[in-house]
Amino acid sequence: MRMRELGRSGLKVSAVGLGCMGMSWSYGDSNEKQCVAVIQRAIDLGVNFFDTAELYANGGNEQLLGKAIKGRRDKIIVATKFGLRLDDKGAVLPANGKPAYLLAACDASLKNLAIDYIDLYYQHRVDPTVPIEDTVGAMAELVTAGKVRALGLSEAGAATIRRASKIHPIAALQSEYSLWTRDPEGLILETCRELGVGFVAYSPVSRGLLAGSVATAADIKAPNDKRGAMPRFHDENLAKNAALVERLSAFARGRAGTVAQVALAWLLARGPDIVPIPGTRRIGRLEENLKAADLDLSPADLAELDRICPPSAVAGARYPERGLAAVNL
Repeated sequence: MRMRELGRSGLKVSAVGLGCMGMSWSYGDSNEKQCVAVIQRAIDLGVNFFDTAELYANGGNEQLLGKAIKGRRDKIIVATKFGLRLDDKGAVLPANGKPAYLLAACDASLKNLAIDYIDLYYQHRVDPTVPIEDTVGAMAELVTAGKVRALGLSEAGAATIRRASKIHPIAALQSEYSLWTRDPEGLILETCRELGVGFVAYSPVSRGLLAGSVATAADIKAPNDKRGAMPRFHDENLAKNAALVERLSAFARGRAGTVAQVALAWLLARGPDIVPIPGTRRIGRLEENLKAADLDLSPADLAELDRICPPSAVAGARYPERGLAAVNL
């Protein structure tokens, strides 16, 4: 497995990490034993970067990851996030960036994960009611206390990243980025590179669309599958997007790869500072994703992908209106 460094943090991570969210939350029911096996297989294959959050099943996903890495802590980089939780009905509460909250949240995450320190601790979403200086100042206390090694932000805008970096070095920004979601391109990525902030790309295969696992509404029929509320997965939009996947499939076959591998290789080719974290609950899909690190796309390939699938061709927003209002703050 090729390695990449997250910004100037000194954290060296596998070029392709593993997002663990879907193992416990958001994409329907799952099998814990099977998910633990996926994480352990990932470690065997050289993956050392695992991502979770207190939001995912209100700590349940952290607990699952903790079980999977028991006895192998020295081999991996653990990233988790604070600031979002679920209410009693399963709805996501507003972001909380208050210092007292995050200090307690860190202790809860350490307990859930059954570890002594967190390698990379992100603010999950910017809290517009709390100055970022206050939030990052409290996060920096965790570094001083030895509970956290490096700090990160998620879905933060360029101005926020710049303000946060004046308080403490930011190792990484985690935001949605894929062949189909280009929001970070331009000012955000430029700011990260200027400040030495690494970039972690979540949903790099567009929540299964670019993995070929979602073609019709029937593929997301579980009532607890959050994709059903996302405009990109609504019937008319989904049909248009499935047609785009067919065009990408022809390109992938010509490179002896899959659409998911092409999507991940495209991200890896955007710069050595970018680390995608695709999620999966199946060992076969994990192994497929990791082979993307060996798929080298030429400048001509990258230009062809832009021609086949320009961002404007993708139908539907990545989040409902409330979700979009919470990003790039």
